[in-house]
Amino acid sequence: MTITLDQLLTMNGRELYDIVRRGTPLDLEALSDTAYTGIDLSMPDLFHKLMWKTFRKTFHRDPYSGVLRGWNVKVEQTGWDKPPAPKRDRAGKALTFGHYHVRPATGVRFPRGWRGGHYLDYQVAGNLPQDFPASAGFCPLVSVNPGSAELLLGWEVFKVGPAFVPISDFWLLKREGPLAARDVVPRPDGKR
Repeated sequence: MTITLDQLLTMNGRELYDIVRRGTPLDLEALSDTAYTGIDLSMPDLFHKLMWKTFRKTFHRDPYSGVLRGWNVKVEQTGWDKPPAPKRDRAGKALTFGHYHVRPATGVRFPRGWRGGHYLDYQVAGNLPQDFPASAGFCPLVSVNPGSAELLLGWEVFKVGPAFVPISDFWLLKREGPLAARDVVPRPDGKR
């Protein structure tokens, strides 16, 4: 049975974790050079009012390293019916943060016995110190429905030294479409 965005929006943490637990591995080719609208599913309403509920996550196949990497983009809080506009700095550049690499989860001992296919590793993507705690992310990410890259579900897990710190925070990614070449940003540390 196909799980819809509307169903995910009404689920509690236990139900969302169950989807992460049984979700299917990502189709990495389908993710290459795409953008997704992110929707936080777990933080309290006060957080959403003060900070944000929606964001953008990108996936870009780096032509130099071959790594599937990405970053978060701050967006205008206009909902998720259509892709929200990015927030921009005074020079007109989109405000980005929290860069990551998509990595295989094989051999990594995640909390709660999770044994999925992929995770977002924020520790290897060149984040600067001011990106903490995002730079400590080690976040499982799954396809909600088998064979589809339209809806993805992520679980917020941090890795501090050898310790994993899972929190009951889940976020949904709704596919927007192709990532425009003009929207590709370099790693924050300037490395390839």
